[in-house]
Amino acid sequence: MAKAYWVSVYRSISNQDKLAAYAKLAGPALTAGGGRFLARGVPAMVYEKGIKERTVLIEFDSVAAATAAHDSPAYQEALRALGDGAEREIRIMEGA
Repeated sequence: MAKAYWVSVYRSISNQDKLAAYAKLAGPALTAGGGRFLARGVPAMVYEKGIKERTVLIEFDSVAAATAAHDSPAYQEALRALGDGAEREIRIMEGA
């Protein structure tokens, strides 16, 4: 079974307090779901139409595990804490 990668790309962060509340809940929720944080922070470089804003890369054992972590009650609580504090997209991809 191929590993899976969760990529969160932030377009903008409008409320640092909401982001901090989200991070406090999301990290433990995703780790409990089998996630391993590989990278997080502001990219060193961006190209093409990239935005130099927070990016997070998390490895999971499978797409099913990543999806289950996202759908878990603990992560949904983190999303409620974030609310409208950031604009971003999340992609879950199967590894090559």
